[in-house]
Amino acid sequence: MRWRGLGLQLVGERFSQLQWLSHLRGRRRHIASHWTTSEDCPLECDCPSSFPTAMYCHSRNLQHVPYVPSHIKYVYLQRNQITGIQDGVFDNATNLVWVVLFQNQLSSDKIGKNVFSKLKNLDKLYLNHNELTRVPPNLPKCITDLRLGHNKISKILSNSFEGMTNLTNLQLRSNVIEEVGGALKGLKSLTMLDMRKNKLRKIPDHLPERLQQLYLEFNSIESVPVDFLPMYPKLQFVRLAHNKLTDKGIPSNVFNVSTLVELDLSHNKLEKIPTVSRSLENLYLQANKIKEFSLGSFCRVVDMTNFSRLRVLRLDANQISVKDIPAEAAYCLRLAASIDL
Repeated sequence: MRWRGLGLQLVGERFSQLQWLSHLRGRRRHIASHWTTSEDCPLECDCPSSFPTAMYCHSRNLQHVPYVPSHIKYVYLQRNQITGIQDGVFDNATNLVWVVLFQNQLSSDKIGKNVFSKLKNLDKLYLNHNELTRVPPNLPKCITDLRLGHNKISKILSNSFEGMTNLTNLQLRSNVIEEVGGALKGLKSLTMLDMRKNKLRKIPDHLPERLQQLYLEFNSIESVPVDFLPMYPKLQFVRLAHNKLTDKGIPSNVFNVSTLVELDLSHNKLEKIPTVSRSLENLYLQANKIKEFSLGSFCRVVDMTNFSRLRVLRLDANQISVKDIPAEAAYCLRLAASIDL
């Protein structure tokens, strides 16, 4: 017993009390010096000296957010069992840049109204894969990347994103949202909006003018507004697969806009190929009810100088075959690397 006690004493001389306790808790998984933990790091987490501003608390079965030291800028809390966050939790670490909380059990009723409001440098906030029923209030205006997908959000309030003029990436996929009203109107920097797998019946109104990527697959959208693309001249990627679109719901030339690069209208109820711009590069129309191959949808005039830039065209799982493609298609679609029928 005397030898064992002496061994603990000798080893303990090399560590401060907090470091030795953390060693007993099994926090040091590696002996290498780059994984040495700072003294003010919570026992539940790792704060490697090689990344002195990061705090790793993921996959620890945590039920609460631990103490965050003031020098920490990046905190990783994903894959835990955290159900709520009280006001003041982050007040000591107002320099936080990333807060990662996906795959927890966060409930809207258990998130304080001002939990994130003092984080004036927050750039990324990941709250996807939780139990949220609404967008947390008083989010910092500085956020550029906000992820709220795979929750239970049903309604977006008009002031949910108020003042967030720096937001560029907004993910709301896999919720139960039926409409967004004018909540997106003030997002002047937004370039990517992901609202796949919701309950939308129409394309959201008041989309930001700088929007480049719009993902609306797996909704119940039946039509496209006449002035849809002219109102949003920056849109390059539009995905409307797995909706309820019909020919009646698509105005003529609505997709004939030169800025569009990719258009996905697959898994709808279209009976004819809509007119698209010659500059379009990828067009997905598989699994519709298309009965004829209309070359005029791609080229209004067919000659050596007028041809489509289309590279990928999918028409499989429709009611047409190779024999329905006219010979002139070799000129019009000369750049196509793949045409699936």
